[in-house]
Amino acid sequence: MNDSITLALGIADWQNLFFHYLSLSLMSIGGAITTAPEMHHYLVEQKHWLSDGQFNASMTMAQAAPGPNVLFVALLGWNVGMNAGGGFMTAMLGVALTMSGILLPSTTLTYLAARWAHRNKNLRSVVAFKQGMAPIVIALIVATAWTLARANNPSEDWRLWGVTICTALLLWRCRPHVLWLLGAGAVLGWFGIV
Repeated sequence: MNDSITLALGIADWQNLFFHYLSLSLMSIGGAITTAPEMHHYLVEQKHWLSDGQFNASMTMAQAAPGPNVLFVALLGWNVGMNAGGGFMTAMLGVALTMSGILLPSTTLTYLAARWAHRNKNLRSVVAFKQGMAPIVIALIVATAWTLARANNPSEDWRLWGVTICTALLLWRCRPHVLWLLGAGAVLGWFGIV
């Protein structure tokens, strides 16, 4: 994350960041990770508040760390704050705005909807809704993977693409425990193969 950007953010920019994450919260069906392409579009392509490298590093670090995968939102907010040049307190403002924005609406809605769905779990519409959401969540996760992968050129990073394809096929066909695949990736990285 050494390719930082220097920003001058005003109150309106911080408000826009918060309200953007509020709106993304209600679209995060399947978790915040499914809105990563829109976050990339907003933070990197539209506002230029983060570089591609900072975005990808934030995603990677949060996914590698133990804990909920929503941590990448905090890292994105942290990086926006650090790029704004205010130090620790500005970085914490970025974390607070992005995390509260992504968590408040979806948490409230999920709580209320889960209570209602549990009371009405045998209704045909509830069963149909649950079955219909599965392909949508899968498509959103594939879109996130594509956003992260397109930063790497297949002709230059063919080993990385090969490991990615092999891992996807192994998960699809053999269903090994994910920790085995993570360990194998770590060994490949240790020896400099990828």
